[in-house]
Amino acid sequence: MGIKWRHRALPAAALALALAAATGCDGGTTDATPRPTAAPSTSAAPSKPPARVCAKPAAGPAKAPPGAVTVDPAVPGDLAAKTESSPAHTTFWLRPGTHTLMSDRYDQVIPKEGDVYVGAPGAVLDGRRSNHYAFGGAASDVAIRYLTVQRFVAPRDEGVVNHDSADGWVIEHTTIRDNSGAGLMAGSRQQVRASCLRDNGQYGMNAYKDGGVNDLVVEGNEIVGNNTDDWERLRPDCGCSGGVKFWAVDGADVRGNWVHDNRGTGLWADTNNNDFLIEGNLIEDNDGAALIYEISYNAVVRGNTIRRNNWVEGRASAAAGDTFPLATVYLSESGGEPRIRARTDKIDVYRNLLEDNWSGITLWENADRFCNSPANTSSGECTLLVKNTGRCVQPAIAGAPLYSDCRWKTQRVDVHDNRFVLDKSVMRCTVMCDRMAVLSNYGTYPDWSPYQGERVAEAITGRQHNRWHDNVYVGPWTFVVHDASRTLGFGQWRGSPYRQDAGSTLRPGDGG
Repeated sequence: MGIKWRHRALPAAALALALAAATGCDGGTTDATPRPTAAPSTSAAPSKPPARVCAKPAAGPAKAPPGAVTVDPAVPGDLAAKTESSPAHTTFWLRPGTHTLMSDRYDQVIPKEGDVYVGAPGAVLDGRRSNHYAFGGAASDVAIRYLTVQRFVAPRDEGVVNHDSADGWVIEHTTIRDNSGAGLMAGSRQQVRASCLRDNGQYGMNAYKDGGVNDLVVEGNEIVGNNTDDWERLRPDCGCSGGVKFWAVDGADVRGNWVHDNRGTGLWADTNNNDFLIEGNLIEDNDGAALIYEISYNAVVRGNTIRRNNWVEGRASAAAGDTFPLATVYLSESGGEPRIRARTDKIDVYRNLLEDNWSGITLWENADRFCNSPANTSSGECTLLVKNTGRCVQPAIAGAPLYSDCRWKTQRVDVHDNRFVLDKSVMRCTVMCDRMAVLSNYGTYPDWSPYQGERVAEAITGRQHNRWHDNVYVGPWTFVVHDASRTLGFGQWRGSPYRQDAGSTLRPGDGG
């Protein structure tokens, strides 16, 4: 899995103006036909209250559905045994009570295609801190509804429900809590709705599968208190924690979720994700960033309320003397790419409310991170534009098209019509919590890199079509450009040569 590329290399946030062509570090373009853009949002924040599904989970049917096989909690292993002996497309109704598996750590339920599992009120499947997995296998189109799954002990980077990332699963009105590893894995066409992903040891959900995941829906869930094992402390900078982690997902709708109080990042898309719609979520009180979009492509982030995030990690970074603009929305080597099919050909961040977070949006591009570089922490991975990583070597990488295509670029990011509110007295912050940023580092590594010096810093700042405009700022905001040493006021940010935030306003507010 990818690791958190701190500033020795931190991930970062990107902004960009929509153009009709992909742009390289040298400002060149490549002809392409843009994909249709996503429909506009009509509000700047979620119109519905947060998805409080953990406190009041919906109750399942008190009687077995017609034709369902009844599962008895008094018989250990009854669920797995009846699943094995029943044909595909069977519905199982779990009676009220605590259901268990047999005692071997690998004992689990292996559904058949189209099986449906429905919990009665009070039905719990309990791993007793002994079994690794609850539901696994390769069967597609399985549904789990109205069931609590708890106290399983999956290893790191593995999951309890849909352990093998089978396709087409539907998880609805289900509580997955107090497990080790990830509460839930994801396959293509998976839908996770109105569920509680709570207090799991690593992630609430880990959307990862060999070969990638397509067409994922995460809607109306409460995602809270995950990473209880504090993996960033156990394995510093592992990038292996948070509310939800997405890896190589092509097409995801993440809507109307309440993502809060996770230890670390709320939502983290890491490595070759594409075509995300992140809309109408309430993301608050996470220890780290609300959203990281890292070495990925093409996303719409709109109508979200994002507040009080990044206080723990931001404060710790500032206390350690790190001057990097650690952000709440963090776009790291991510941007719009018209050659990759999606609903948009940029990263479009608009009509969001960001309030009292530790800093705002950072667009970052690490000059030393590209295909075949030892500094690429997603080791072995290359961009979606280059299928053969071995092509990204000298002398070919120094010329077109590989000079552009062998690196993930923070480009075509458009940040507009957002409201950024900051009151330092609420956060009890004096320094380094008030920043927007678009920057890179000085390229130095490896010695054969064609991106050495200030080339990437100049490109991300001035030639990759990253743009802020028509935003409202309340509070004492500052702006970091080019590299971590350049901090500007609002007037300098708007003036030559940067010319950002046309049509935007700043009011000092009460927190200055």
